[in-house]
Amino acid sequence: MTPFDCSVHTHADLCDGRDTPEAMAAAAFAAGVRHYGVSCHSHTPLPSDEGYVLPADMTAYRAAVLRLREAYAGRMEVLLGLEWDSRSDVSPAGFDYWIGSVHYLPGENGVCYAADLDPESLSACRDEGCGGDGLRMAERYFREVCRVAERKPPILGHIDLITKLNAGNRFFDESAPRYRRAALEALHAADPHATVLEINTGGMARGYRDAPYPALFLLREWRSMGGRVILTSDSHSASTIVYGYDQAAALARAAGFDRCVLLTARGFDECPL
Repeated sequence: MTPFDCSVHTHADLCDGRDTPEAMAAAAFAAGVRHYGVSCHSHTPLPSDEGYVLPADMTAYRAAVLRLREAYAGRMEVLLGLEWDSRSDVSPAGFDYWIGSVHYLPGENGVCYAADLDPESLSACRDEGCGGDGLRMAERYFREVCRVAERKPPILGHIDLITKLNAGNRFFDESAPRYRRAALEALHAADPHATVLEINTGGMARGYRDAPYPALFLLREWRSMGGRVILTSDSHSASTIVYGYDQAAALARAAGFDRCVLLTARGFDECPL
């Protein structure tokens, strides 16, 4: 087994992905993936999410993934997953697995702002919703992560997504004690016996970052907590099913991990890095 055998954080055109579920599965199989999961974004009531998330009624989504499972039976496991957002109004129950993630943070003015959409949205969040204080914005983001982590998701998604648009510390200083304290508090809200932390290359694939999420200091702390990691591509197109796995594995090793886990139909299996 290798980390390239597994890709379970993926999106299709049923939410904000570029390609059909069939095209995504075909690309996964061609890449040698043997444990493939579809994890489209769960519905939220936010108007800005319309067209980017699944409908509240996920019957058609379930059926589409189960058809893929049947089509690849005996050749590639197809798992029915869901990326469940902190602002979602549906339950993650009844799926093979779910990824708990935060894409929005509430400002002090009651408005929910996207953490990863564009610099304009993040600027508005800082200036209108957080009194012009970028570190306060990051702290509010990590409080949302705490809420998700406390639900014990099987996989905790891109825990520091708030850094996606923060190249050059544009909005806040990632080395500041306030930032690191908030990030570590969110990490400590996760149960390493119930939750796996993903090392996510999606920001790299889309040209926003030159390294995976999360930061090395978070991974080192997670290892000290006895936690496990899974490599994911957060793929939104058929061309990025296992994008950046070598870099993700290198980051894991730098944090002291010598193995990761793969998600299979049986559950999590350990795999050497």
